[in-house]
Amino acid sequence: MKNIILFDTPQQHLELLPLAFTRPVADIRVGILTLREKWERLLPGSYSYITPEYMAEKYPAVIAPDNLFIAGHLIPDDTLVAQVDRLNPGEALVDQDTVIAFRGSEADFREGRHTATLACEQEPRYIHHLYDIFLLNGECLEADFKLITRGRTSQPLSPSNRVIGDPCFADGTPKIFLEPGAKAECAIFNVTNGPIYLGADSEVMEGSCIRAPFAACEHVFVNMGTKIYGATTLGPYCKVGGELNNVVMFGFSNKAHDGFLGNAVIGEWCNLGAGAVASNLKNDYSEIKLWNYPTRRFLRTHLQFCGLIMGDHSKAGINTMFNTATVIGVGVNIHGAGFPRNFVASFSEGGTAGFTDVQLPKFYAIAEKMMARRGRSLTEADKNIFEAIYNQAEQLK
Repeated sequence: MKNIILFDTPQQHLELLPLAFTRPVADIRVGILTLREKWERLLPGSYSYITPEYMAEKYPAVIAPDNLFIAGHLIPDDTLVAQVDRLNPGEALVDQDTVIAFRGSEADFREGRHTATLACEQEPRYIHHLYDIFLLNGECLEADFKLITRGRTSQPLSPSNRVIGDPCFADGTPKIFLEPGAKAECAIFNVTNGPIYLGADSEVMEGSCIRAPFAACEHVFVNMGTKIYGATTLGPYCKVGGELNNVVMFGFSNKAHDGFLGNAVIGEWCNLGAGAVASNLKNDYSEIKLWNYPTRRFLRTHLQFCGLIMGDHSKAGINTMFNTATVIGVGVNIHGAGFPRNFVASFSEGGTAGFTDVQLPKFYAIAEKMMARRGRSLTEADKNIFEAIYNQAEQLK
């Protein structure tokens, strides 16, 4: 079995903050699966990570004499996987003078010692920036759908639902797939623009209107009357309501009530209170600037649409309003009237009246209560990661 290590580069880790604060880059979800899960399905092996040192306890690298190192922000496809799989010991796969895959020892990988360098046969795709997650979600979702459902039979869709558009792809395979335990009643599914995937034990409640491409992973609940536009992915155990448009929620997060969220990425263990809304378009239709952690300033994105980016374990009270392209760090609690600023550093609490620091004991108490509701617990390894983030927060403001 191949020993495969997905590695983070320091630059990519910083570019993808705050989402990469708490996970390896390869654990980012885009489409239906995380990047790691895509690699695992396409290239079987034993997987581990090289991460920033403060995450190594939770995500240890398993080193063998012969390893396959792959950049964690790469999006795999059949051509790329085949080329990576053909690497011989000492060979590196290079894109624009950057090593994106290498086969060999850890020492040779870290020292950059290669017996040969090979160019990519086609241009690879990456998650370079935060907004790439929602921009690439549609094509990744369709690719993941075909990967997950190939050769399998869907559970039946209840006849109480209405399907708009051709229910099958050109090759005759269905565009709607229900895993065991998935339920949907009296909902409208429009598959004109792609597939719809309902994970195990998920539920789409009556009156919901969903336009593909859309994925609800296991144990997702779509509340009554929810309006969802593609390309949207709801990670495991998320609960949503209101209106969503091109949103990726990593997992275990809630936006259960009315309010708009568009062109957004929400981490794990987040909660948006009833009536919370997030702008994704400026009133003057001008180009959007987004907070960039490496430069500590707002950078041009060349985008007209960009909404909320929220790190893990952050919360927003009822009727919270977010300006276009707001970046919220880890462990943030926002409440009060008016718009908070467009960047809020990790472990902060407050709103337009100002922010104060959230001390770790208070953060742990809230996190443990929320996680217990889903049968999860906060481990010592988790606490060590949060302590490291807390110590970085001041210098990353």
